[in-house]
Amino acid sequence: MAFKAWRNIFNRASTGDSPEERVTLVGPRIPRHSTGWSAMLKYLRDEESLRVLDIGPTSSSSINFLTGLGHSVCMADILTEANRSDWQNPASEDDVSIEADAETFLNQHLDFNGRLFDVVLLWTTLDYLPEALLAPIVRRLYASLKPGGRILAFFHTKTTGAATAFYRYHLTDGDVVEMQEAERHPVRQVHTNRKIEKLFSDYEGCKFFLAKDNVYEVIVTR
Repeated sequence: MAFKAWRNIFNRASTGDSPEERVTLVGPRIPRHSTGWSAMLKYLRDEESLRVLDIGPTSSSSINFLTGLGHSVCMADILTEANRSDWQNPASEDDVSIEADAETFLNQHLDFNGRLFDVVLLWTTLDYLPEALLAPIVRRLYASLKPGGRILAFFHTKTTGAATAFYRYHLTDGDVVEMQEAERHPVRQVHTNRKIEKLFSDYEGCKFFLAKDNVYEVIVTR
């Protein structure tokens, strides 16, 4: 298992800021209203002892918030590794070879050794990933979720502009998430409603929330 790719926070234990967090997160935290997070927060409050997978640079405040609700947390920061070219063999040209490269990447960076989650906080990750990794990662998350498990994902409606910067989302006890700029990554593709539904076609369903800042918020149910 690739422990360098994800960190497991058991039960109510918490951690301080990691070196990775201090390096990759810059600037102030900007509050942003989120109907999707508000809906997910209600679920987190109503249920007990959930397993949560939070995708993105480590956020000690989010870890403390989730463990304070009685849940266990895993952190997985895959974006930097996904945007490096060395995960894909230059000789891989056909679909079978590219899919094999993607499977190798997943086994290195999203291998949870059979652990199943109730909640995945995916945020805007899919917008910044190489297209070859999109479907494999969505399938891996499906396999890593319990039946009825939920994913909170955000999707940009534009590829350029100030609102397309890559942010780490920090959790709060309300209908607001705090955005903090992280490493610079370009938005690689825009996902329409239909494309999102197709991407998650193996799941039970998608519930969409349209925000004011040209971002779709979606809760996907396994």
